[in-house]
Amino acid sequence: MSTSVMSIDKDVQMQDISASNGSNSLQRSQSHEEDNLDLMIDNETSNSLNSLHILKDNENPNDASLLQQPITGKDLLFDHKSPSSSLLDRWIEKVAKCEVLSEEEVEKLCDMAREVLNKEDNVQQVSLPVTICGDVHGQFHDLMELFKIGGPCPDNNYLFMGDYVDRGYYSVETVTFLVCMKVRYPDRITILRGNHESRQITQVYGFYDECLRKYGSANVWRLFTDLFDSFPITALVENKIFCLHGGLSPMIENIDQIRDLNRNQEVPHEGPMCDLLWSDPDDRGGWGISPRGAGFTFGQDISEQFNHTNDLDFIARAHQLVMEGFSWSHTSVVTIFSAPNYCYRCGNMSALMQVDESFNKKFLQFDAAVRPGEPTVTRKTPDYFL
Repeated sequence: MSTSVMSIDKDVQMQDISASNGSNSLQRSQSHEEDNLDLMIDNETSNSLNSLHILKDNENPNDASLLQQPITGKDLLFDHKSPSSSLLDRWIEKVAKCEVLSEEEVEKLCDMAREVLNKEDNVQQVSLPVTICGDVHGQFHDLMELFKIGGPCPDNNYLFMGDYVDRGYYSVETVTFLVCMKVRYPDRITILRGNHESRQITQVYGFYDECLRKYGSANVWRLFTDLFDSFPITALVENKIFCLHGGLSPMIENIDQIRDLNRNQEVPHEGPMCDLLWSDPDDRGGWGISPRGAGFTFGQDISEQFNHTNDLDFIARAHQLVMEGFSWSHTSVVTIFSAPNYCYRCGNMSALMQVDESFNKKFLQFDAAVRPGEPTVTRKTPDYFL
């Protein structure tokens, strides 16, 4: 594995997930203070990394009636005059202020999103030009900065490669905003599934606990994690750039095999779908056992053969912290990480990859945005921690 790729995001091993999926993870204390940031990232959930929002009653009487209306195919065309389009615009405006939707609104949103996402393929086709993004991990203000750097949507096409929740303070707002944008502009934004878009992982790394604190129950968590089952697992940009969250699988030689997978399920502990969301490139050749406890490591020989078999230019993936925001492996695999100052203390940059109609690539790097009420202090991670 390239030395510039830091494996800080070593998620809990899959054999440990089942044990943590029981009552212990559901009874985790919700009273931790932000001072607990000094706890080791890999051994603690991000309970203390979420701000409390007090839900307000819906002040717009029109929204209440719209929420009761059935979803129709006409609604999903989203012309500017449709009721759903108007409703989504109000939701986007609200969430952009870092305010959460009500539980009833989230339920309506997830129903609308499922209609859109279920029409997409396991290998979703994406056109150029496009801006390709990596992990976001609940860092909502950095997501807003990302759209400032890359340009507003729908004026620009976006492809996100997973991991919208966990770790950061604002997983609810982050995933809500991206799902709203997906439903509002389905042809302008593509959202793939990451290994954190999972019922098991989110009970360990913070999204579950955040939903409990912000809504008082696990209902919103259930709504979103059910929706995650509908997310596409890979994308293909103009048949030349293969995009996914994790990496390759020894069970997948041809992209057509991915099209045959059943993605509408919880991320399995093993198998090709698991590998696509968990695997990592490595400096060593061939296939190797992943230290994450799920997926595999794969060498340059593997990636070159896969690209040759499928007539690809290169592979774009996320899943690993890279200090400069992007890093090339094997000359044909690029890792993109879009959560700057990861966990609010790692000191890394964020990056986007813009690809124009001629397949010219440009990487845009940026630092973390200032969160309201937080002093502008750069917090670098000591070498021994990395």
